[in-house]
Amino acid sequence: MSAYLAFARSAFHAQLAYRNEVWANIFGKLVQVFARVASVSLQQMVTYALLGGAVMGATRPERIINEIGRSLKSGDIAVWLLKPISYPLYIFANECGSFGYRLMTQVIPTVAFTALFYGMLPPVSPFHAVMFIAFWALSFALLFLISALFGLVAFWLMTSFSLDWILGALLQLFSGVLVPFWFFPEPLAMIARHLPFAWIVYYPNAVYLGRLSTPEIWFHLGLGLGWAALFLAGVLWLWRRASSRITVQGG
Repeated sequence: MSAYLAFARSAFHAQLAYRNEVWANIFGKLVQVFARVASVSLQQMVTYALLGGAVMGATRPERIINEIGRSLKSGDIAVWLLKPISYPLYIFANECGSFGYRLMTQVIPTVAFTALFYGMLPPVSPFHAVMFIAFWALSFALLFLISALFGLVAFWLMTSFSLDWILGALLQLFSGVLVPFWFFPEPLAMIARHLPFAWIVYYPNAVYLGRLSTPEIWFHLGLGLGWAALFLAGVLWLWRRASSRITVQGG
């Protein structure tokens, strides 16, 4: 009997050695349980994950922040004051080009390939498909503006170090890219649904999956546009302040 116990113990420890697999299995089981509790099917969760990866995968917030930090450190930022071109608009145009490239060469092929193996739900209606595209465009604009705002803070810190990490942490927690707000405790979910990060992943996905009614879609689209206008004003204001700071310091 002791020999069989030894075999059982050895098999247990052998499985435990693959810790990543152990944690992945636990996480997978929890997702299935929570999905059932939240009245969300597993296929909806797969679709949500694919869409979340598509939304976040096509934009690189850290690239925007680091580009501003690099220009500040190298002194290239001062040259833009002599050009008849807006530096924030230059960064935006540059990111639009990168976004289009990543969308065509990385995001769409990856989503299509993954969907073939795991399955992906179509939009619940043509209206929801169109509104998903509108929310995705809003998501891109918001993510750019928030990233640019964080990047411009480097003019006062004199470095962009850790700014991309801070923004990344906020996005992971409050955009819904890791865990949909359906699984959040209600007080926290209510707060998260009203933060601007929610329009980056959660609301585009919720529209696609039909989790919002038509009046809710229009309401949250308007609210998201309001957030975008607020961040745009913040970016323009910070850029004016930063330009004055460079001029005063003789940069």
